[in-house]
Amino acid sequence: MSGHAYKENVLVVDDEEKIRKLVSMVLKQSGFKVTTAESGRAALERTAGQPFDVIVLDYMLGDGKDGLQVLREIRQWSDVLIMFLSGKDADVDKIRALESGADDYMDKPFNVDELVARVKALLRRRPGQIAEVGVVEFGDVRLDVSGQSVARKGESVDLSNTEWRLIQQLAAHHDRVMTHEELLSAVWGPEYRDDVQYLRVWMSRLRRKLEDNPSQPQYLKTVAGIGYSLELQAPTPPPAAETA
Repeated sequence: MSGHAYKENVLVVDDEEKIRKLVSMVLKQSGFKVTTAESGRAALERTAGQPFDVIVLDYMLGDGKDGLQVLREIRQWSDVLIMFLSGKDADVDKIRALESGADDYMDKPFNVDELVARVKALLRRRPGQIAEVGVVEFGDVRLDVSGQSVARKGESVDLSNTEWRLIQQLAAHHDRVMTHEELLSAVWGPEYRDDVQYLRVWMSRLRRKLEDNPSQPQYLKTVAGIGYSLELQAPTPPPAAETA
């Protein structure tokens, strides 16, 4: 296919040559520049040598470094977008990957058209694509949307691309409920609008970074069965009962 204007760099990491060639081919046909790696060690060498926009990373690698280990090492120094591919379809594996810093997760076997669509959706999540709403403050958190920075108690908070886009959406619509479907479509794309468990994982990550007590959030609130809201003022505690 010609006429595409992407040219973003994608690294495809898989120890199965057929899968590596297939993913590389369909991404190239869609206008991406593609580099491949056949092992976890090779992936780390490639990422140290050049910048990538997206990494498509297999979970099961056969050289002693599985995808999860590679992901965690990359996250120590880079916030590159990472799409996990895996034949392990248990929810616990998906959650472990997302909590370790993956931006998306696809099961094997996969549809190649969906893979390309989701790589493009990942790229739409990069910072700087949401209307600026200035500075938003809640509790001890200061969110500077135009400066693309978050601080808590005066200390900088490191957010991933996905976490950043999620808090931007909530801040842009603060003090009102955003439905699961609204958030999923805005942050991940319309193809994710029904994946509520996915959203729960990312909200949990945000709360751990921005709330004093993530299990009882004061600002990043759940509206059961509907969605989430960012409330700039913490709820007022009820008055203490008078004693006789």
